[in-house]
Amino acid sequence: MSETSPAFELAALTTEEVAAIFAAPPSAILVPVGSVEPHGPHLPLATDTVISVEAARRAARALNTEGVAAYVAPSVAYGVTDFAAGFAGAVGISAPLLTALLRELVHRFLEDGWSHVCLVNNHLEPAHDAAVRAAIAHVQAGRASVACPLTRRWARTLSDEFKRGNCHAGRYETSLAMAAGADVRTQYSRLATVATSLSDEIKAGRSTFLAMGLERAYTGAPAEASVAEGHALYDKLAEMIVAEVVEGVRATAVPASTP
Repeated sequence: MSETSPAFELAALTTEEVAAIFAAPPSAILVPVGSVEPHGPHLPLATDTVISVEAARRAARALNTEGVAAYVAPSVAYGVTDFAAGFAGAVGISAPLLTALLRELVHRFLEDGWSHVCLVNNHLEPAHDAAVRAAIAHVQAGRASVACPLTRRWARTLSDEFKRGNCHAGRYETSLAMAAGADVRTQYSRLATVATSLSDEIKAGRSTFLAMGLERAYTGAPAEASVAEGHALYDKLAEMIVAEVVEGVRATAVPASTP
């Protein structure tokens, strides 16, 4: 890999460089998964993908220092976006199609020679999360994982806003977007706090942002966001990915033979 190539990016490697990675296992490929959907008047449609890519990049650096050759694959930028119905720019795909696509990618990456495949998902719509998890349902234990902060194990490590569920384009995601260098519109600092909890609304049976009263497609407190908080949150998201990968690699490691 040349000095000008992006660090730990699969797309920047040559076929011979990938073959060399396979010759010295363990290895892991991190596949960022996101969506194209509204994130308030201040964040890009690709925010979920931006977060997944940045978290995967940071995790790849950490994994390489721990002896796992980890690289970030090109992202899967379309997901299930039913909650965003009625908003311009919301372009999603069906859950079965997403599952089929990811299942095929996982199979092909493993067939190619990677020790472990981790789907890194930061689009938190329940149907989307279920579709992502379904993609690894029939993969040998330890060979594939999903790293997503929706699980209780990882959710409890994140911010109070995230735990309350009012974090769609709020302080949580705006901080992450800022720390990743995304084009956050300056009006974020003037947006009023919206207390609506997505988790509570989902439990109540409301399945679109508009039905939840989120007329500008955001909830939470984007005006309270900061780059520093974004970096701290990425530390937690990277830790999540590293743990999922390391646990999988260890589970499939061949025990050393004894004399």
